[in-house]
Amino acid sequence: MSVEKLGLIAGNGKFPLLVLDAARAQGYEVVVAAIIEEAFPEIASRGASSLHWLSLGELSKLIDTFKQEGVTRAIMAGQVKHKQIFSAIKPDWRLAKLLLSLGTRNTDSLLGAVAKVLADEGIMLENSTALLEPLLAKSGVLSRRAPGEQERKNIEYGRGVARQLAAFDIGQTVVIAEAACVAVEAMEGTDATIERAGKLMRSIEGESSILNRALTVVKIAKPAQDMRFDVPVIGVATIESMKRAGATCLAIDAGRCLLLDGQAVVSVADEAGIAMTAE
Repeated sequence: MSVEKLGLIAGNGKFPLLVLDAARAQGYEVVVAAIIEEAFPEIASRGASSLHWLSLGELSKLIDTFKQEGVTRAIMAGQVKHKQIFSAIKPDWRLAKLLLSLGTRNTDSLLGAVAKVLADEGIMLENSTALLEPLLAKSGVLSRRAPGEQERKNIEYGRGVARQLAAFDIGQTVVIAEAACVAVEAMEGTDATIERAGKLMRSIEGESSILNRALTVVKIAKPAQDMRFDVPVIGVATIESMKRAGATCLAIDAGRCLLLDGQAVVSVADEAGIAMTAE
């Protein structure tokens, strides 16, 4: 009896490692296409049936690799930093043609176009969370401490702002204080956004301000989130960034945000007195 093959396109972070481990545990033979500019070297020691390193712009090589390996189903996991697309990418002819055809070059349009090219070549992208359902945030208060009254107001306001921004594929995270938007995520990523908000709050210490400097972080999925890619994720590193920034509350989307470090994320939040909720 043949073992089913699964392709894994690996970006940075722990996400690809978790997918690889889960796929192997479920009996898949995993063919990894690791992005040189992004993937952790650790992926080489996680027991993939084969590992191929390729550059961010090598779309033709990706397709050829999967075809040679007999891969018809694949998962895309792990972040590709937006700035890499504009600075490090050296597109091959296929990707160059795709980029020139795009009206906009945001995450949804670019990755959606890549998914279509793969599908046209007989390689279907699966939902990136399909093997990691237990790590999706459950609905309700996740931490020991529930959000306070002001934190609730921040969450309500922040969700409204974040959904408007996410609809334009600008970012998935906003940082709020006293129902005022302190920072908005763009290309820099969630943790950098949180730390920028903390720096801004520290810059006004000692000055007269009506703001309660305790920050609330709101991270949401896009209104029409494609679960095949760019799924919201948080980990222990996110909580550490919140601690440094003076953030006291984190709100995420239930069922559409991955807790990369599982219960450890909540444990670290509890130790810091940070409230976590998923709605």
